[in-house]
Amino acid sequence: MSDDGVGLIVRLGWENRSWGCVRIEGELRKLGIRVSASAFRRILRRCGLGPAQRGGPTWTEFLRAQAQSVLATDFFTVDTASLKQLYVLFVIELSTRQVHIFGATDHPTGAFVTQVARNFVGDLADRGRSFKFLIRDRDAKFTASFDEVFRSDGVRVIRTPIRSPRANAYAERWVRTVRNECLDHMLILGRGHLERVLREYVTHYNRQRPHRGVDLGVPVPDSGMTSMSPSLDVHRHDVLGGLIDEYYPVAA
Repeated sequence: MSDDGVGLIVRLGWENRSWGCVRIEGELRKLGIRVSASAFRRILRRCGLGPAQRGGPTWTEFLRAQAQSVLATDFFTVDTASLKQLYVLFVIELSTRQVHIFGATDHPTGAFVTQVARNFVGDLADRGRSFKFLIRDRDAKFTASFDEVFRSDGVRVIRTPIRSPRANAYAERWVRTVRNECLDHMLILGRGHLERVLREYVTHYNRQRPHRGVDLGVPVPDSGMTSMSPSLDVHRHDVLGGLIDEYYPVAA
């Protein structure tokens, strides 16, 4: 068999780990390629492709395949200058990395999380957007009524396994980013101050900050900016009192 034929067998095996030998052999026959069963199995074993994986896609494969329809949510805490602890609830869209702040409170009650969920779902409906999955951890602050708001809108709520923070890695990564770039460098005076700071930072994050996860693009690109010709003549804009810099081309 030619190297191209062997390469095709290996490619089908790697790209479709749930397929057994017979299924792959059938796909090859559709392409006009016939291989003896012994040679076929020998090639797969040599390349580390054993029996078919029957358990379905891995968690990473699932997230990659379904990213366009997945949201992830979580809480993080912020300590104020008066030593009061505030809880911030947010959601991130996996496909674009766009972040939405639900709200901040010192008492994350069931009524609070349910109401902010209703507000968010209503906003999605107004913009004609829909998602299929919401990933969250098993924090008791996420109540049954919170989940029901999303289920009633056709969103399946997926709870991560116990003590598995990496299962909600996109949300965890954003928390680290907002701390490293913003909150760790500021003294938060209270809830109102925190909400203003987060509102300004999230606007920067969604509209101006390049992100490796979207090929160094931004979650919510400005169509006017992307259509402009490249220019070395740029203007700097200070965000959060100069903590963060943004750069814009100077209008001709």
